[in-house]
Amino acid sequence: MNSYHRYMRSLLAILLIWGLGGCKDYFELNQNPTLIDNPPLSAFLSTTTQKTALNSQRIGNITSYFVQYLASPGAGGSTDTYQITDYTSAWDAVYFGMADLYDMKRKAQEQGASEYVGVADVLLSYHLTLIADTFGSAPFSDAFTGTTLTPKYDTAETLYTTALNLLNEAITELAKTDSKVKLSAANDLIHKGSTAAWTKTAYALKARMLNKISKTSAYKPADVLDATSKSYTANADDAQMSSFLLRNPWAQVARNNALLTLDGWLSTQLVNQLNGTTYGVFDPRIEKITDKTVNNDYKGTVNGQGNVGGNNTTKDESYISLNSPLTGDASPLLIVTFAEMKFVEAEAALASGDKARAYAAYLAGIRANMDKLGVAAEARDAYIANPLVSVGANALTRDLIFKEKYVVTYLNPEAWNDARRYDYQYKGFKLPVNSALPTYIRRVAYPNGETTKNGKNVPTEVALSEPLWWDKR
Repeated sequence: MNSYHRYMRSLLAILLIWGLGGCKDYFELNQNPTLIDNPPLSAFLSTTTQKTALNSQRIGNITSYFVQYLASPGAGGSTDTYQITDYTSAWDAVYFGMADLYDMKRKAQEQGASEYVGVADVLLSYHLTLIADTFGSAPFSDAFTGTTLTPKYDTAETLYTTALNLLNEAITELAKTDSKVKLSAANDLIHKGSTAAWTKTAYALKARMLNKISKTSAYKPADVLDATSKSYTANADDAQMSSFLLRNPWAQVARNNALLTLDGWLSTQLVNQLNGTTYGVFDPRIEKITDKTVNNDYKGTVNGQGNVGGNNTTKDESYISLNSPLTGDASPLLIVTFAEMKFVEAEAALASGDKARAYAAYLAGIRANMDKLGVAAEARDAYIANPLVSVGANALTRDLIFKEKYVVTYLNPEAWNDARRYDYQYKGFKLPVNSALPTYIRRVAYPNGETTKNGKNVPTEVALSEPLWWDKR
């Protein structure tokens, strides 16, 4: 087991070790007695595909407050209001996932299992972007070598390049036909052992990454369009995972609400976009996202303000719903989707001057998302036909693309990347009540667990309003 993985897993054992008379053995722990010594690649595949989706949800449960999908039911919630908040558990979970992927890749390389190498590369790349896009600089090149418990940090820009290179390597590995070990369909919880599907996901993630740098001089719409053309062609291609020990974690949030452990309330920003208040058109997707309140309407919670007009138990505001195909007990966790790819294509095509392609992709993205959510065909077609939506190719704007994509990426961490690239210019978007920052949040602080374990390498903190490298003009 590599050193970085070991020091993170060992954290919970420190108190026990101290209790036994000291911590001299802490740095000598080479095994975790609860782990299988030499798991087969198929077991790694189950673990890593599940952890990837769960880690996406963990980060999404942070960033969804920043983009105002969610709002705290209590006034002054720390994530709501941009306070420095400790996200050690999310950081550790992502690094545990990367450590497993690193081990799977190394084992696959030893066995000549190119298909497993390709999958490991795709998922390593995704984990790297979760960390880099949330925190900035982070350990990677020095983290899994087995030589140090205090790995140095790579810059966020270096992590971006590394993640992009991993996707390119994945595409090469997945194209090989001589893998000595084939992907196990039963153990692949995302794509059921299909290398073709994994290749599409590699291109989808690549398109995301190439589009994310839209503020920089390196942005090339043609490269984005090339990647989208090799990615998904239908909702059936989506990278998603629906195998849970108990239930979808968003469903647990909904159940917590029913038990009065309040969480997962929908923001006024999202609800007002969908219920017709902001744009003057009712979006039927709201019926597939949440339930009506006791007042037979849809009502959001203002970020930073918390619940008003009730006692937090009267269901007079809208919450994450067990009735939604996105947040029910058995609902899949979505990592990247065909609908999202159509909006990536629309944005890049518009930037390249191809308005016809941009408009076709824009409409296809709306349709795909509504079909994914199970919106009735009549309601779907009526929404799309509305002149505020079907504006024509010549009238299509980047604002309309971002407006519709905002709904498509509901609860997905990628939404925060979009919000920052778009400078939070969504109609009606406001700073949280009693915001700790004078402007919108651009990054989060390094977690306490990391500053405790690896403090000598943690970068000097900057304001949470300081943009990441790709967020600067």
